[in-house]
Amino acid sequence: MKKKLPAIIIAGATLLLALYLVLRQKERVAVVPRVDAVVPLEAVKKVDVSPISVEYLRGLDIQSEQPVIEETLPAGTNYQSYIASFVSEGNKIYGLLTVPSADMPEGGYPAIVFNHGYIPPTQYVTTSGYVAYVNYLAKNGFVVFKIDYRGNGNSQGDPSGSYFSSAYTIDAISALKSLQKYDKVNPQRIGLWGHSMAGNLVLRALLVSKEIKVGVIWAGAVYSYEDFVKYRINDSSYVHRPFQSKEGLAQQDREVSPEIQKIRSDPDGIDFKDAFWRSISLTQNITYLSAPIQIHHATNDEVVDIGYSRDLVQVLKDNSKTYEFYEYEGGGHNIQSPYFESAMERTVQFFKDYL
Repeated sequence: MKKKLPAIIIAGATLLLALYLVLRQKERVAVVPRVDAVVPLEAVKKVDVSPISVEYLRGLDIQSEQPVIEETLPAGTNYQSYIASFVSEGNKIYGLLTVPSADMPEGGYPAIVFNHGYIPPTQYVTTSGYVAYVNYLAKNGFVVFKIDYRGNGNSQGDPSGSYFSSAYTIDAISALKSLQKYDKVNPQRIGLWGHSMAGNLVLRALLVSKEIKVGVIWAGAVYSYEDFVKYRINDSSYVHRPFQSKEGLAQQDREVSPEIQKIRSDPDGIDFKDAFWRSISLTQNITYLSAPIQIHHATNDEVVDIGYSRDLVQVLKDNSKTYEFYEYEGGGHNIQSPYFESAMERTVQFFKDYL
């Protein structure tokens, strides 16, 4: 009997260890899946994967149904305007949708998912802001869908910004998927436009989805996180919350790990070449960029340093990517007149060339 005792103890210890590992695995996997997105099994097994990493986003199956027309608005010069909605990760997202009045070309109109810069989410109104931008694109024959993002205005969900959350990127790709099912849009001719905070969103989306045919960025920011440390930003789109956890659906898109907290608490102690920082850096994953991209920035931008765009352009050049870059000596963060008109003409022509 004494000889059997050690064997019994070993067997019991082994059983307890196995039970602990099973429970531990369940605990880790539980935070990864999200609503309305299929995560590949191999991605689920990577317990340390960041929700803002390029590979993680590329592993999602993001889908959405066609836009729902919620309200008809007064018509523009040569286009119809609507408030429309679509679904992103289970959230009902609103947006301003414009549709040309001219005869529809074979296959449908080319379309642009319009991604606005930071506006306090509680102050955001679907029909306000970027009126001149949308009007310029709309009157040139594009379907334009200026989306509100989750938590902005009347859209459902939790607002989170772009630099440290993948939520708005998923909203933009969901809008693309929605437009692809809209009978007035050519599903093969959809591009993205983004300003300020949305510059990060547009480039991230371009790395994730090859269905986006072209991207245009005005005064964009944060492409490597090393540039975030270098230039900083006068932008309130992200609130630093080091105490947050990833519990609950509202937090699943956010990167709140101790490593990401160093971006503010200990930037000099960060090794931007390690696996984590390379996984979330857009410039480190630029090999995935296949669509042409156009960049605009004013040298007197007081919100986003033009260094962000110049550094990105150098990466695009070094990697032989198709791009155009325009600097403006004035116009500020919004590239206002008299520079606005030139920037919009170039934007429209770029979309016409590649859509």
